[in-house]
Amino acid sequence: MTTRSYISNYSTNSAYSSRNLWSGFLFGIGLVAFIDETIFHQLLRWHHFYDKSTTDIGLISDGLFHAFSWFATIGGLFIFADLRRKNALRFQRWLGGVLLGSGTFQFYDGTIQHKLMKIHQIRYVDNVLYYDLIWNLIAIAMIIAGTFLLVRTRSKQQPEKTISNEHK
Repeated sequence: MTTRSYISNYSTNSAYSSRNLWSGFLFGIGLVAFIDETIFHQLLRWHHFYDKSTTDIGLISDGLFHAFSWFATIGGLFIFADLRRKNALRFQRWLGGVLLGSGTFQFYDGTIQHKLMKIHQIRYVDNVLYYDLIWNLIAIAMIIAGTFLLVRTRSKQQPEKTISNEHK
């Protein structure tokens, strides 16, 4: 192998490694936003995305939040499909991105949106501390698990197991 082809292979592997991370990250954001919207906004009706106005404004904000979650999900899945087509999907790295994206979004939601901006709370009860702790501890656990997978897969040049779209 020449030096030039080694550098080319390294650059390609690095680009695919980054694309696996970003595909998973976007999908993770979309997934956790979708779960939040479906469970806490619609089924349990604990809050709207924006609770500082009327119920109608809250419902509109939920719709915009739902659209955002689907754009992130679809964007991540388009990159995922391209990685599969190119036989460059590194599933553990992608999963690390999913966990990191999910945890980061959930932690952002629980700290910035709930506490700093105060646009909504998880649930409107007298002692919301328990809800906040559970919400943010789950987010931190996802961030740690995702980071572990990303660090573990960072140094590998070749995918240990790829998921191919070719059938034998």
